[in-house]
Amino acid sequence: MLVVAVVAGAAVITAATAAPAAAAAVPVPVPLGGAETALGMELPEVEGELPVPKPGAPEGPRYVEGRLLPERTLPQLPVSSGLPGVDLRQPLPRVLGDEFDHAAVDAPAADLRALAPGLSLDAPLSAPDGDGFGLPAAKLPQAGVLSPVVQSVPTADLGVGPGL
Repeated sequence: MLVVAVVAGAAVITAATAAPAAAAAVPVPVPLGGAETALGMELPEVEGELPVPKPGAPEGPRYVEGRLLPERTLPQLPVSSGLPGVDLRQPLPRVLGDEFDHAAVDAPAADLRALAPGLSLDAPLSAPDGDGFGLPAAKLPQAGVLSPVVQSVPTADLGVGPGL
């Protein structure tokens, strides 16, 4: 019985380590080799990266004294992803001299954190009041929109040189 448990545990561990990790960005090559051959000229080399968005867990509603509905009725959903990246190499017809025949732009995928918009509402009734025989009083309804948030720090490199 112990041998069966050890073998089953080893199989679970092996399956967990053999599973591929989720990729943060998916590489996207742009094949232009056929067009180069057909046109008889050097075309740019282009490679890209597309990020994979990962939703997070929203922060739950907070109950505030004196309100019937929670403070964040519709909570903001956090999403972490990335901005698309690109690697572009373009041949130049030696416009800048004999030493400079290629231009390159390298903009790697950058992390992106965002919060979706949320909503905060309050009912048109106050909390039950002991002075009014336990009945709620009427009041103006309240509604507020929680603004979305986007944070990222993109970078890019531009270079000109021989055969980059």
